[in-house]
Amino acid sequence: MRRSAHRRPGLRDAIAATAVPTWTQPATPQSDGTKLAFVRSPGLLRPGRRIYAIGDIHGCLESLRALHAAIAEDLARRPIGGALLIHLGDYIDAGPDSVGVIALLAAGPPIAGLRTVNLLGDHERTALDALEGDAPAATDWLHAGGAATLRGWGIDPASPRGDWREKVPPAHLGFLRGLVLSHRADDYLFVHAGIRPDVPLRQQTAEDLLRIRQPFLYSEAAFAAVVVHGHTPGTATVLRHNRICIDTGAGFGGRLTCAVLEGDRVGVMSVL
Repeated sequence: MRRSAHRRPGLRDAIAATAVPTWTQPATPQSDGTKLAFVRSPGLLRPGRRIYAIGDIHGCLESLRALHAAIAEDLARRPIGGALLIHLGDYIDAGPDSVGVIALLAAGPPIAGLRTVNLLGDHERTALDALEGDAPAATDWLHAGGAATLRGWGIDPASPRGDWREKVPPAHLGFLRGLVLSHRADDYLFVHAGIRPDVPLRQQTAEDLLRIRQPFLYSEAAFAAVVVHGHTPGTATVLRHNRICIDTGAGFGGRLTCAVLEGDRVGVMSVL
């Protein structure tokens, strides 16, 4: 079920991630924004379902642990049978502990009893290509923060690139290889970056799902699903009639954000 599109604010606001009042700010600013307040969502989940979707993590292990704790607390306070946790990709690079994030998620669902879906991000795609011997991808990865990730595995970024893969723990490599491109639930499509407008969902390319920006961000189209995505960081959550962006710059001085979707509403939890 979809509602009619409303007029989107200007393009500059869309790219700059205009703030959405999804929780009540305290009188004195705090580092914790995990108190939920809901607004109307452009999509709908059927009764008995709730989805927690976490945006780009970029090595922010402690923030991720804090969000997982907030989710577990919310589930204990408001139990529901059909809950799902989705991580939208970009687990590595930029932040302080990429390997810690991979180790945590590779060990299995981080919240007991909560089914978890882990999506592939463009940073993981580049890392996998580099580890498989793609020389341009290795260069790109080093420029995008891969050196810190390699050091987390005890790998010297200046060492022969052909030796990198054998030094990555098999469980971590298996986790990266097992990441999926998308997840569909009722009115929502969860992907890392976005979709190509005017292309059917089943015909979307991996490259667009992982890396697209302007053609998607500019689009006023009512897509076949409300796209929940990351990849394009901003200072706050973006809520539009056709998409919800929850990349709020974790790893680059911003917050790590979780969108909470249920029924016809959406709330936000975020932590530094």
